[in-house]
Amino acid sequence: MRGLPLEKLTALRLGRRLAVEVPATRPDRRAFVDITPGRVEEDGRARREGWTHRSTARAFRVEHWEYDADRIDGYDYDIGAVLVRSGAAADESELLAVLRDWQLDPSAFRYAWDTADPR
Repeated sequence: MRGLPLEKLTALRLGRRLAVEVPATRPDRRAFVDITPGRVEEDGRARREGWTHRSTARAFRVEHWEYDADRIDGYDYDIGAVLVRSGAAADESELLAVLRDWQLDPSAFRYAWDTADPR
């Protein structure tokens, strides 16, 4: 398995969340896996000053959620939502290990706002 494409790795280093749609357990459900970068100390200062801090020292949370397909576009998307599994990675190499263990292609991840992921 290859690593994350440079533009997606850069997004994670900037603290941006990535997501990918994955197969759901039933046809009336939709499922997503997202990668959420952890905050680092410099993020607060950068935000106050109007810029975004880039860090290679971020930890990551990986979560696999499943939703009722009929609610995905509304405010009640979380009704019936199920956390299928979650994982933590202390750094970028552990993140790749989690994705490998979950059999997810790192290049399939997109910026979360470019997916139907309701979170």
